[in-house]
Amino acid sequence: MTARRAAIGLMSGTSMDGIDAAILFSDGNGRLGQGPALALPYDGATKARLRGVLGGRGGRVEIATVGEHITRKHAVLINELLEKNNLTSNKIEVIGFHGHTIQHQPEISETRQIGDGALLAALTGIAVVDDFRSADVAAGGQGAPLAPLYHGALAAALAKPLAVLNIGGVANVTWIGDGGGMLAFDTGPGNALIDDWVRRCGRGEMDRAGRLAQAGRVDRDALTGLLANSYFEKKPPKSLDRDDFTLPAAPGWSAEEGAATLTAFTARSVARAQDHLPQPPVRWLVCGGGRHNPALMAALRDAVPSPVAPVETVGWRGDFLEAEAFAYLALRHLDGLPLSLPATTGVPRPTTGGRFNPFVSP
Repeated sequence: MTARRAAIGLMSGTSMDGIDAAILFSDGNGRLGQGPALALPYDGATKARLRGVLGGRGGRVEIATVGEHITRKHAVLINELLEKNNLTSNKIEVIGFHGHTIQHQPEISETRQIGDGALLAALTGIAVVDDFRSADVAAGGQGAPLAPLYHGALAAALAKPLAVLNIGGVANVTWIGDGGGMLAFDTGPGNALIDDWVRRCGRGEMDRAGRLAQAGRVDRDALTGLLANSYFEKKPPKSLDRDDFTLPAAPGWSAEEGAATLTAFTARSVARAQDHLPQPPVRWLVCGGGRHNPALMAALRDAVPSPVAPVETVGWRGDFLEAEAFAYLALRHLDGLPLSLPATTGVPRPTTGGRFNPFVSP
């Protein structure tokens, strides 16, 4: 069996709140050990620049400039993570660098993550695996979600069937069956619409602690309209771009009513996802930023019949799970192991992926 090696995983998610970095010790095939982790919030200017290139807007030069900007921020975070934990770069085998998704349209074989793996290797002194999604999409898959293999490794000893729900800008589920079978797909919006609404209302960057939603009333007619989207009937595997769901143009909501309605929409989207699961899960374990929103967690508990709990209840790190997943996938890349499966992305066969960027000593 391959010995456990140290890798750093990175995630800059669709919520655009910042970068997560986590050290993982693994053989890339089930043996796992969590190391230190650290987050770097994005400043307002960086968030604005990212929003400016979503969907490929801004042109090639601006996209490349923003890609370099966030790459350098990733390097700062990695170096701080190592320094704070008295580690040197030669103790890390590889970095799994997801970059930041600015466009995801697998139906036209398009997925774009900005960030420069070669630059990151040069800035950190560590080899980098990036471009995790392109090979899957080129082979006919959705290119997302990519964390399910890591979820499966984490959940090896847990009771099943189990659902792992990640609520970032978009929400996605990994269903894991008794025999290790999997199904994964994006369930619908996560935090993105709520965040966009709060920003539109001039009430900050997000609904902190769910306070607006808790003070508001759900617009039932609007919720019914939102849930009529054909995406929810589509059979998985399936995936979404951050902006596939957008805010109504002029809904006439107060800030509180809008937050309550959109929070209910995210929860009810997850409930609709149950129609596609092979068996009802014995519980839902929730990771990602959405689990910090009490209003959203309460709405989820009302929407699904099985128990709902944050992943911390089983000893996982909910804020760093996706970063850990890309460390795991980077190690799998080094060993030529698949990163995606037919049941996780719809790719025709288990598929390898990623691009290796060596550190070249000056």
